[in-house]
Amino acid sequence: MVENYPMERSPVMRPHALPPELQGWNWGAFFLNWVWGLAHNTWIALLMFVPGVNLVMPFVLGAKGNAWAWANNEWRDIEHFQRTQRIWARVGVGAFVGIPLFFAVIFAIIMTAFHSSTPFEMTMERLRGHPAVELHLGHPIEASWWTSGDIQLRNSNGWAELSFDISGPRGTASVYIHMIKERGAWRYEVLQVIDENGTNILREEAL
Repeated sequence: MVENYPMERSPVMRPHALPPELQGWNWGAFFLNWVWGLAHNTWIALLMFVPGVNLVMPFVLGAKGNAWAWANNEWRDIEHFQRTQRIWARVGVGAFVGIPLFFAVIFAIIMTAFHSSTPFEMTMERLRGHPAVELHLGHPIEASWWTSGDIQLRNSNGWAELSFDISGPRGTASVYIHMIKERGAWRYEVLQVIDENGTNILREEAL
């Protein structure tokens, strides 16, 4: 006589209902979405790569994460599940806070380096005392925090290209400078100031 045994179901098909104590929001799934999904055999998390769907998918994963993680993986017990998801939650919150903070610190370091550079300081000192600039923008002249460009130095030589905005009581303007450093001394190749209407307030070029 042959006995018929039920086929063993894969973890994805296990009919285990989510225990009541595991009901709730999954912060690890919400913050780490597709990474969490790959680790928990929850392939629906890959919808994070679909434009439009990725806007709502973190919320779906947060709401359904516990149920999917419980159904799609083998767990020793409820405590094992809870401990694992707490770790994912801590990592997710850490990434959510830490990654933007990291880039903010890098941005602040770069902007501070630009603002403390000799080309920037020379330019601001020159513009603050320039009659044409003060006539258009008023007094005092202040620089915006955002500065773009590049500064390259090699021993006593180098060059700098910077763009940034300045403002005064009467309006704002954009500044562009190209400077050369030779034998330790900086000089302007181009110094240009254009107001918000596109009018050249100042343009100086080396001969």
